[in-house]
Amino acid sequence: MVKQKKKRKIDLLFITACISTSLVLLLIGIVALLLLTANDLSRHLKQEMTVEVILKESITDTQLSTLRRGIEASPYCAVCSYISKEDALKDMTKAMGTDPSQFLEYNPFYASLNIRLEADYACNDSLKVIEKKIAAQEGVREVTWQKDLLDIINSNIRKVAGLLLILAMILSLVSFTLINNTIKLTIYAQRFVLYSMKLVGAKWSFIRKPFISRNLWIGFTSAVLTCIIIWYGLKIGLKYEPWLVMLAEPRIIIPVFAVVMFIGLLITGVCALHSVNRFLRMKSGELHYV
Repeated sequence: MVKQKKKRKIDLLFITACISTSLVLLLIGIVALLLLTANDLSRHLKQEMTVEVILKESITDTQLSTLRRGIEASPYCAVCSYISKEDALKDMTKAMGTDPSQFLEYNPFYASLNIRLEADYACNDSLKVIEKKIAAQEGVREVTWQKDLLDIINSNIRKVAGLLLILAMILSLVSFTLINNTIKLTIYAQRFVLYSMKLVGAKWSFIRKPFISRNLWIGFTSAVLTCIIIWYGLKIGLKYEPWLVMLAEPRIIIPVFAVVMFIGLLITGVCALHSVNRFLRMKSGELHYV
């Protein structure tokens, strides 16, 4: 009966340690998920940037065809679409709720080519070179893009990335402290067992082995539990926010699971080693006042 109660107590400590470690790993997993998707989000925002090539009234079909083929063949171009004067008027009429040509008695808009950029070229330095190259072509009236918006996007992306890195470092420190304290408590209950094994001449490596193995199991179990929570959390989130599908892609979710597993095993193993060595160095009298 005594053995059965003891076994239940050890199981309870194991479960408690797993839950505590899982909560910490969950925070780390979320930050890792955000860090890995920050680059994708950055590329997505940059790819939404467009360069508008306003065309002259006098441009010929041949000139337009040559210009468009040249742009589409360029490495900076993701998509190039033609917008006629009539389409531009329709879009503006829809946006304004009134037709400007009715009181101007002519269509004030020009035909244009809208270029969606590849993310690597969505920076002002590259766009200045692209602008000069396109503006030199026949039939081009003007080349424009949202310079201020691009600066804001790039600035905000750098700020978010920096904040996430700082948060990741803080969470790593907090996680190490919390998991270390949790493991220390599980080993604390058996500190006299450690001392007894040391008294009978057992090597420190022999004494450490079962404690480190047990805590590695805690790390593994916690990591698996954390991965399950993240996976099902994303599945539930997809029902309400379809854009979360990018977070569940294998190239994102697999590295996140790998990070969670690695950190779970690393921290629990290191903390167990540190705690066992700490108690092994203590003398008999010190064990009563820990």
